[in-house]
Amino acid sequence: MVQVQPRLFESFEDYLVYSESLEGFYELYNGQLVKMPPESGVNVQIANRLLLHFAGLVGIDRVRGQGLEIEVQGEPRNRYPDLTILREDHIEQLARRNTVRLSMNPPLLVVEVVSPGEVQRQRDYVAKRFQYQSCGIPEYWLIDPDAETVLVLVLREGTYEEMGTFSGDTPIESLSLSDLDLTATQVFLG
Repeated sequence: MVQVQPRLFESFEDYLVYSESLEGFYELYNGQLVKMPPESGVNVQIANRLLLHFAGLVGIDRVRGQGLEIEVQGEPRNRYPDLTILREDHIEQLARRNTVRLSMNPPLLVVEVVSPGEVQRQRDYVAKRFQYQSCGIPEYWLIDPDAETVLVLVLREGTYEEMGTFSGDTPIESLSLSDLDLTATQVFLG
C-alpha cells in the first residue's frame, strides 16, 4: 500500500496526477488528502439494490457506484456519491479515469445514502446538497436508512427544491427517470 505523505496540492490537476498511485478514496480538502472511511454494510446494500434497479432502466454503463469521483466547487474539492446516473457522453469521457470534472456536463442524478451520526447527516443534507447544486446536477436523492425515507431534490433555476419525501409503498417520483417503478420499501427491504 502506498503511504500518503503530508503534502499541499495547489490544484485539482496536481491531485489527479498524484492520486493515480493511491489505493482507496481520498477527498482533497484545503489542498490536503483526507482518506475516506469504508461505507457501512447497510449503505452498500441500499446502493447495490439501486444500482441493479437503475441499470435495468438506463443500462449498466450509465450507473456508477461509489468509485465515481465528482469534482465540485468548495471544500472538499471532490465527492464520491454512493450512486450516480451518468449521461451517455460520460461513458467515453470516463474510460481512462472515473472522475466527472467541472468542465464536463453534470451527471443526471446523484444518490447519497445518509450515514449514521450528526456530522455525516449535516454533510449529506447541507454540504453535499450545496456542492451538487453548484455543479448543476439536475436531481439529488438523500436516502435515510434511519427514517426509511427517500428525499428527492430537483434543480429549478439553480436551486434544489424538494420534489417529495417518499416512504413505505408510495411510488418514488423522479424527473430523470420517467420509467421509475420503485418504492421506499423496495429500497430498504430489497
